[in-house]
This record gives sequence, C-alpha cells and structure tokens, in this order.
Amino acid sequence: MLLIHGLGGRWQSWHPILDDLAAHREVIAVDLPGFGQTPRLAGETSMRTLADETSAFINANGLTGVDVVGSSMGARLVLELARRGGVVGGVVSLNPGGFWQGWQRHAFYSSIYLSIRLLRLLRPALPRITANTVGRALLLAQFSAKPTGVPANIARDELCSYVASPAFDELLNQLAYGEEQQGAPRHAITHPLVIGWGRQDRVCFPGEAQRAMELFPDARMHWFERCGHFPHWDAPAETSQLILSALAP
Repeated sequence: MLLIHGLGGRWQSWHPILDDLAAHREVIAVDLPGFGQTPRLAGETSMRTLADETSAFINANGLTGVDVVGSSMGARLVLELARRGGVVGGVVSLNPGGFWQGWQRHAFYSSIYLSIRLLRLLRPALPRITANTVGRALLLAQFSAKPTGVPANIARDELCSYVASPAFDELLNQLAYGEEQQGAPRHAITHPLVIGWGRQDRVCFPGEAQRAMELFPDARMHWFERCGHFPHWDAPAETSQLILSALAP
C-alpha cells in the first residue's frame, strides 16, 4: 500500500502506524513534490499537478492498482486518484480537505495561514518547544485532540517539515481557493473506498463530511470519536485496524 501525507508533511508523518501496517502489508510512504526530500515541481503546484505526478510515479514503478491511504491534503489526493480511475485500487482517505463551503473555506485558509507564520517565527526554538508537553499542547491543538500524547519527535519533525516546505504557501492557496474537488457518481468506483473523519477535527470540520459523502456516494464513512485532524496520531491502533480491514488483500 502507498501512504500519502498531508500539506507540509513528509513520509515520517506516518511513523505511529508504520510498524503495524508493515507487519501485514508491503508499505511505501512517499514525500510529495515540494515536501520532505522531493524537489518541488517546476511549474504550478496544485491538486491537479500532484495527482498527475503521483499517477506517473505509480505507473512508472509498476504499482498500478496499488491500495492508497492519504491524510488531510493527501486524503483529498487519494480521492482524486480514485475518481480518475484506472490507477489505484482500494482507498482510505483520512480527514480529507476540499469539501468546505462558505465560511469554512476562509476559516481553513486563515487558520493555517496564521499557524505557518507563527511556526516560521518560532523555527529556531521548535525542537525545544515540542520537547515540552505544554509546548506540544499549544502548537498541536489545531491538529490533535490529544496533543500532549503526540511523541515529541513526531511533533518536532512534522512542524519543522511545515516550515521547510518550499511549496507550502502556493499549495495552501490552491487548496482553499483553487479548483474545487470533483466527485464520482454512484457505482463509478468499484474498489473499496473508506473516508475516515475525526469528530474533533479543527482543520476540516466534521460537518464537511456530508459534502464528501455526497460527492463520493460509493464511500463508507468511519468516525473516529475522540480524534482530531490526524487519527493516526490520536488513535493509531484504531487507524491501523481500519486501514488493514478496509484494504484486506
């Protein structure tokens, strides 16, 4: 299975569940263009170009039909790959963006815009701040329902990755105000498709799940009751179980 991280993240974002998944499946976790160790695209960075690039990567590496799991922006990306058809197999989409309407769109953009600017100001101190439970509680409250339970190394690596990404600002604008996510009519997607959503998500609000299900009526919804935006951080065992059961070979 192929794991695709969210905006600003990198493959290490999946560390809390990697071992559980790898015990049952061969796992590939990638850095998208403009994040982690992968250079940014030469032209526009958008959901369309990231989907094109991911499709090309899958085909070039003989992975056509691979099961895919995405988080946040990556969750929207795997839905787009499923919508296009012919590239991926089963899909698990965890707290996907792109289904906001009205004020939700502006709330998403404004909150992430302010967060990344704060993190850039704090960049030299991030390792020290994330080593402290109070620091994690303050900086991760937007993303996690249990921020003090997020391991310090995961928090440090994730937030430092946000700051280091050369594609962050462009993609944030594209996500909020660029091309809207298109759906797929009922029975168009024949592989397993599960959308997971945290009840306490403060980035992609739970009310947006209805719009996601309207656009992807073939999907099955799974609610994470005490989770924020990253269920693989807040409920790793439940997340692993959901992925492995949904994408059983």
